[in-house]
Amino acid sequence: MNDRQQPQFIGYDQYGQPVYAQVPADRPAPPAQPYGQYPHAYEQQQQQQQQQAYGYDAYGQPQQQYYGYETQQTQQQWIPQQAPAPAPEAAPEPAADPVPEAASVPEQRRTPDYRTEQFSFLDQPDEDSEDVIDWLKFTESRTERREEARRRGRNRIVALIVVLALFVAAGLGYLWYTDRLPFLGGPEAGKEAAAQSGPQKRDVIVVHLHNTKKGGTATALLVDNVTAKKGATVLLPNALNVPKDDGTSVNLGTSVAEDGLGGTREALDAMLGTKIGGTWRLDTPYLENLVQAVGGIEVDTDTAVPADGNAKTPAVAQGQKQSLNGAMAVAYATHRAQGEPETKQLERFGKVLLATLRKMPGDGKAAVLTVESLGQILDPSLTEQALGGSLAKLAEHAKTGAYRTDVLQVKPDGTLSDEAGQAVVKEVLGGTLTASQGATAAPRVGLRNATGNDKAPLAAKAALVNGGYTFVDGGKAGQTQTATQITYADEAQRPKAVEVAKTLGLPETLVKKAGAEGGAVNADVVVTLGKDYKAP
Repeated sequence: MNDRQQPQFIGYDQYGQPVYAQVPADRPAPPAQPYGQYPHAYEQQQQQQQQQAYGYDAYGQPQQQYYGYETQQTQQQWIPQQAPAPAPEAAPEPAADPVPEAASVPEQRRTPDYRTEQFSFLDQPDEDSEDVIDWLKFTESRTERREEARRRGRNRIVALIVVLALFVAAGLGYLWYTDRLPFLGGPEAGKEAAAQSGPQKRDVIVVHLHNTKKGGTATALLVDNVTAKKGATVLLPNALNVPKDDGTSVNLGTSVAEDGLGGTREALDAMLGTKIGGTWRLDTPYLENLVQAVGGIEVDTDTAVPADGNAKTPAVAQGQKQSLNGAMAVAYATHRAQGEPETKQLERFGKVLLATLRKMPGDGKAAVLTVESLGQILDPSLTEQALGGSLAKLAEHAKTGAYRTDVLQVKPDGTLSDEAGQAVVKEVLGGTLTASQGATAAPRVGLRNATGNDKAPLAAKAALVNGGYTFVDGGKAGQTQTATQITYADEAQRPKAVEVAKTLGLPETLVKKAGAEGGAVNADVVVTLGKDYKAP
């Protein structure tokens, strides 16, 4: 029997042939290990056969000349290797050791060469792989969608801003065109501003409302400012003093009853410095017909008017936007409760006039037809065509809001207060309209009594009337004063003021231009009599 042990199968070479290791008889073979426990044995065997025959292992220990098992630093495994033929049987048997540690090896030491292929757990992803490409495409498409959403949002915001700007511009343009901006004028602002500083054309008619049931009258001036394109109603109390031809004065209510329409119109012209174009006598039945003709009116009533069975006066409720027919409009316009001042009744008359103008047609021909339908007999100074044309123009102002209503305030003695003169006479009526009177017209001279003696002005008044001047009663001054003053508001009136001084027997040195308050605005020259005045 052969004492040699059979060669041990250790693997396959590079050609696929089986490789056997001869185990010396005097050295027990290492325990066989299944090939499956060394998944990289074949590749490592081929690498070691090509790169090293002798040397040191990874721990610096000499390798033996036969193939056996050695320790790898990185894997810590036994790797079978093919060794040369075994030594003769007579060779001394080395100590049994599963791991050879000492052998005759060359002096050369080397570091094992490792490659990434030896490590199955290393898997570097490829940037060009389909998964990465798909992820990049998804990320890019998502970013693009976000950017597109942002762009659309910005575009919507810009479009909204543009639309709002156009809307605001259109609104401001409309308000500018219709002259309704509170801080800017319309297209005629420049012309209107120039007109305000210069002479203005005004068409004025006086209206006398006659109460045919209870008696009495109420007077108002309807003013159409052609230059400024505005309308106004100036309500005149019956207590207002107006001059007469003989130089005396009388209150307005008495003048309407005694002097008639023509005489009252002339007295108002002389006192206020206006040029009234005509007189409209409006009896209460005609006012009722006029309100019915325009289809009724709406008025914000300040008080309730009780019904009167004897006078057949219907009741009027108190409140805003009260619908009034003709009879109710007359009842409200003429109502004056016991103890109320006259100005309250005048204010109600003004509300009815304004509401009626708002319902009047703005077309001149249609307004004339409305006036003709009343069947009233007008004063010769005002025809139906002239009245209809004036009412149509005033109706346009009332509908657009370019209309005001004022009550002329007077003192207890019937003279105008300075506040009323500044706010109404000067602004609405134009103040001293000397241009309408002509250059040769006699100046209007106002006379104030500051002497403390009620009889002193009589002589001065008589002197002025006899001198051909239009006398305007200025009433009593607020306080007495020692020296007499003669003032004028317009420099063009200075020569006439000097003539007034001579007429009263006063020195020229008393003539001075009025201050900022301007004195009485309804007179060209104002004479304030002091204690030093002596009748000539």
